[in-house]
Amino acid sequence: MSEETKKTEEQVEATEVKKTTETANEVETPAAVEAPKPEKVNPEEFLENFDWHKFEEGIEAVDEENLKAFEAALDGTLGLVNEREVIEGTVIRKTDREAIIDINSKSEGVISLNEFRYNPSLAVGDVVEVLVDKREDSTGQLVLSHKKARVIKAWERVNNAHETGEVVNGFVKCRTRGGMIVDVFGIEAFLPGSQIDVKPIRDYDQYVEKTMEFKVVKINHEFKNVVVSHKALIEADIEIQKKEIIGKLEKGQVLEGVVKNITSYGVFVDLGGVDGLVHITDLSWSRINHPSEVVELDQTLNVVILDFDDEKTRIQLGLKQLNAHPWEALDDTIKVGDTVKGKVVVLADYGAFIEVAQGVEGLIHVSEMSWSTHLRSAQDFVKVGDEVEAQVLTLDREDRKMSLGIKQLHPDPWTAIAEKYPVGSKHTGTVRNYTNFGVFVELEEGIDGLVYISDLSWTKKIKHPSDFTSVGDKLEVQVLELDVEGRKLNLGHKQTTENPWDSHEGKFTIDSIHEGTVKDKSDKGLIVTFEDSVEAFVPSRFTVKEDGTKLAKGDVDKFKVIEFNKEFRRVVASHTSIFKAQEEKNIKVAQKKSDAADKTTLGDLGGDLAALKKKMEGK
Repeated sequence: MSEETKKTEEQVEATEVKKTTETANEVETPAAVEAPKPEKVNPEEFLENFDWHKFEEGIEAVDEENLKAFEAALDGTLGLVNEREVIEGTVIRKTDREAIIDINSKSEGVISLNEFRYNPSLAVGDVVEVLVDKREDSTGQLVLSHKKARVIKAWERVNNAHETGEVVNGFVKCRTRGGMIVDVFGIEAFLPGSQIDVKPIRDYDQYVEKTMEFKVVKINHEFKNVVVSHKALIEADIEIQKKEIIGKLEKGQVLEGVVKNITSYGVFVDLGGVDGLVHITDLSWSRINHPSEVVELDQTLNVVILDFDDEKTRIQLGLKQLNAHPWEALDDTIKVGDTVKGKVVVLADYGAFIEVAQGVEGLIHVSEMSWSTHLRSAQDFVKVGDEVEAQVLTLDREDRKMSLGIKQLHPDPWTAIAEKYPVGSKHTGTVRNYTNFGVFVELEEGIDGLVYISDLSWTKKIKHPSDFTSVGDKLEVQVLELDVEGRKLNLGHKQTTENPWDSHEGKFTIDSIHEGTVKDKSDKGLIVTFEDSVEAFVPSRFTVKEDGTKLAKGDVDKFKVIEFNKEFRRVVASHTSIFKAQEEKNIKVAQKKSDAADKTTLGDLGGDLAALKKKMEGK
């Protein structure tokens, strides 16, 4: 026991003895007799005479009054501490597993070295914070905790740092989803990925197991969550630099920056605290599909200020403007009529853009890709990446425009078309396209002709060319008309075969009867197919059968031709007329018989009258 503790206990004992003496000298009152005060216990004597073993085993009970008196005597004495109190202690000895801590009490405490893992350099003589967990356990040992003390003090420090804005040091322990875990005063705080730095961080591992400065930006006391930020410290410094940079910005000024972020539409460049955007169209004079083709992240480059808003918060930058325009470096010897080579960089329905030099493009319109007057899409001729040759058709260096042509490198097939495709000649072509009124047939590259729908078949009634042929089919045609100047070629398909209507004229005479099949039916009448694929029209009034019903689609029956027109290839027939004519014929026959009967009766009557006259005259 220390000297100070002994002196304190002696003082307490002397005081108690004095009080006891004074009390004894006083005259006892009835109240005092009824409620005598408990005798003060000397702590040292109590500890020497008290049997702790019997007390723990429950063998000997201790008077509750004596225990309370003993506790009261110990209150305020030097070397005694309160439970749950955080105090400082000194490391007086270390073993391989524990540290013995002296807190200037009646006994020392033992703390596992696991609680000092964050401080591997702990040594004898170091002063550490401890929490008095229990003044005495079942064995009379003082129970201390450094970890608990550290947590309590840590929360006090964290709350204070949050209120005052104090900068604290933290140890980055590990990565976690969305950020990092940081040890701040022994508390695990969350560092969001967006709060690590002012620029996007792609490699979090570079910060693990490093000690950094932070600001406590948020505390959730309910869930015991702490959020810290390193970015907040940087922004404070950058804000000063930002104001200086913004104040000096001028259009045309060239600055050095670092590529901070790359998007599909452009590149964000950090100018030292101020961000500017280089749009994809301002990265290169040549066409590019994505900014990553020109720059990469964290690349340092020079940019020129093109524009900014009044508050200078949105800054438009340019990279290609630092180099001369490619048109200015274009070869002066290139002129209209020259042949150039280039690569297809952009395709559209109306044409293709060809890069003939770095940043210099010319347009080949689809009409300049082929001598054919039937225009198609540019995708039918070239694709992106193709190397092509073309002729310069127009060249405007001031407006930086150039038009090119491919077909000019090949002879015009229309030059000798009259000799190659004279009127009346027959050829085989390829169906390239069709419209409502006809079919476009290509005889060769650049030579297209039109076959009107009426020139597709001698006999079939065609509603749309797609009912007769398909794109890509081979088709026999005959040249009907040729307009060299207008580059028009009129073709016919049915003319490649004999006109069957010459023979039909003698077969389908008026009143001739033929068997046919009802192909289609409408309100106006029927379409009936006869032999040799001849189709006839039967008006609705002539579709009635003998039993009063009307013919339906698919019926097979006999029809009488009532009209034939070779020029317009028109046949009109009637089913009703067949039995109507028979009825009329029967009526005529009956009429003749009736007339004959009438004549016979009058003759006989005449003979009888003559005989009667003769007889009367004889009388």
